[in-house]
Amino acid sequence: MKVGEELAPLEIAVTRTLIVAGAVASRDYQDVHHDAELAREKGSPDIFMNILTTNGLVGRYVTDHFGPSAVLRRVAIRLGVPNYPGDTMVLSGKVTALGDDGTAEVSIVGANGLGRHVTGTVTISVPEGSA
Repeated sequence: MKVGEELAPLEIAVTRTLIVAGAVASRDYQDVHHDAELAREKGSPDIFMNILTTNGLVGRYVTDHFGPSAVLRRVAIRLGVPNYPGDTMVLSGKVTALGDDGTAEVSIVGANGLGRHVTGTVTISVPEGSA
């Protein structure tokens, strides 16, 4: 692991099933995450992904890259444009800092056809010799 190391991009198909399953799994029953008609009544063209699903996908992306011994220490994300069904989100990342305590900071961007869906920073620790 070194500063400047880029993570391989990960393409995620944004399906209705992913959006609804993520909302239900995180107990987010807001209608804009599962009912297209009600989402449209509230001004959205369709249902859209919730932040908890995005947060989980960001965590998965980082731990998939660094392996099963990686531990998420901090995830700080900010949402941009929505993830609507039928689009693809591409996650990319880069190691931006290494700590003396064995942690690494990874800058993350998740973009779809509308622009940046998520930006943020993930701090992880990886036991020596695991990454």
